[in-house]
Amino acid sequence: MTSTPHHPDLRSQLESLTTEAFRPELAEIDQLPTLDIARLMNGEDAAVPAAVAERLPEIAAAVDAIAARMTRGGRLVYAGAGTAGRLGVLDASECPPTFNTAPGQVVGLIAGGPDAMVTSVEGAEDSAELARADLDALGLTADDTVVGVSASGRTPYAVGAVEHARALGALTVGLACNAGSALAAAAEHGIEVVTGPELITGSTRLKAGTAQKLVLNMLSTITMIRLGKTYGNLMVDVRASNEKLRARSRRIVALATGAGDDEIERALTATDGEVKHAILALLADVDGPTAARLLEDSGGHLRAALAAARG
Repeated sequence: MTSTPHHPDLRSQLESLTTEAFRPELAEIDQLPTLDIARLMNGEDAAVPAAVAERLPEIAAAVDAIAARMTRGGRLVYAGAGTAGRLGVLDASECPPTFNTAPGQVVGLIAGGPDAMVTSVEGAEDSAELARADLDALGLTADDTVVGVSASGRTPYAVGAVEHARALGALTVGLACNAGSALAAAAEHGIEVVTGPELITGSTRLKAGTAQKLVLNMLSTITMIRLGKTYGNLMVDVRASNEKLRARSRRIVALATGAGDDEIERALTATDGEVKHAILALLADVDGPTAARLLEDSGGHLRAALAAARG
């Protein structure tokens, strides 16, 4: 597929976007008392979940498609520039400790690379070619999913990533905050959460950024639920990498099994600290290796492994 051509007049293009619209009623916001500004901002933020709610069917359809690919070993890749890119990197980086995802299973690409997380990398967002190069470096396959994220829905890096991924047969999702966006049109699954003009004109790290965070939370979290990374609402695949998480691991096993502290410690020791394995060992009264085998046979789904153990 070809990349989206640059509009000859970028200024007029931006002026047509609701995320860039000027709100004359807020033109003297800098004259207001701080508490009044905080109230205005809070009121603006309160509208974001309702805008997300209007797109729940599209979000759910994207999740089911992502989960199907990831079940086959595919990866979830976010691609964006600026705030959108940072939010993708944030969501990806939180998946390993929360859901024990394998390294590289959920990836965040930001235009300009890691340096762009903390500083602006001039021109990076305008390069569809850079997006293609970043995806090619991952060795993208048809089992992977690429989620392009852009408040405007026109960022060349995000649109280019989606177009290139789709040409390679990967699943594509386009998350934007304007209606009729090039990004949603380029993707198999378009999600347009229209949050309207910002409190500070064009500052899309505000409502648009909040909306993107909420949707990315849904895409990753519900996908992980579908992949069996939870048991009920318990994070049974949590990786106990520090003392807080070790304490959380013990609490999760207790909530899932009702076992006493000594039993929990024995089960966690027998399963090398794997929460899901320890729960299965306790509930099905099996040893660590048997729990591991049952979970492997069930694709990591604890409920299915329990059913198999109980015959």
